[in-house]
Formats: sequence, C-alpha cells, structure tokens
Amino acid sequence: MYKHTMVGVVTLCAAALLAPAVGTSAAASVRTEPVAAHRQFRGPVLVDCLWHPEVRPTDFTLACGDGNSRLTSLHWTSWNDTSATATGVNMVNDCVPYCAAGKFHSYPVVVRLDTPQTWKRHPQVQQYGQISLTYTAARPDKFAHVVTYPLWN
Repeated sequence: MYKHTMVGVVTLCAAALLAPAVGTSAAASVRTEPVAAHRQFRGPVLVDCLWHPEVRPTDFTLACGDGNSRLTSLHWTSWNDTSATATGVNMVNDCVPYCAAGKFHSYPVVVRLDTPQTWKRHPQVQQYGQISLTYTAARPDKFAHVVTYPLWN
C-alpha cells in the first residue's frame, strides 16, 4: 500500500509542477500580436497557422491540422507587392500504413505566393492569398506537377 501511495504522491507533485509551464505555453501560443506590430510590414505578409504574419520565412506549415505537409529550407528570390518566389523542400508524410506511423519524404519545390488581399484580422495589412508549389523532381503520389492552394484569411 505504501508503494501505491508514494506513486500517487509523486504523480500529483509532478503534475502540480508541470501545470504552470503547460498553462504558460498554451497561453503564449494563442496570444496575438498587437495590431500596431503589423504596421511595420510593407507589402503582403504570409500568415502562418498561429495567425502570425511572416516575411520571408525559412519554414512554413501547409497542413495546419496535422502537420503532415510543410515547407522547409525556403530561400526567397523575390518578395514584393504582387508576389513572392522561393525554392525549398516540401516535406510530406506518406501516411503509410497511417499518418502516425508514416514517413516524411522530401520533394524539391519552387514556391510562389500571389493574390494579395486584405487580411481580415488586421485590415491595414495585406496578405498573400494563394500559394503554388511546382515540383522540380519527384512529387508525392497523386500530386500534379503544380499544385495551388488558397491561403487562410
């Protein structure tokens, strides 16, 4: 009985010690930047999964829900009022036999952002509204050579 009591006490102590860290982390992830901070951007921004504006990011998650598709090693060759272009790698989970057990594969891509529009969360800021990926070598099964997605607003 003593062993079970000690395990319970240790578990409760560990939970109590971790609770403030988890609470702080969760609160930090949902905090939004002040609107004034967005005014520093000239031209469109790329809005990430946590609603943060980004300019020339080196990484970008495409599949916000599960993280099974992301862009890495982005090198931007242009970023202006109408479009942006980069080269990088699309890391895609094959989800075989299912996504949690799947493997990520790398596919070189050219990334193009365009269709600037008003960002609904911060109307004084423009955001790119569309992203296109052009696969320069191999590509994931059932993907076209060029795929285009609308970006969240």
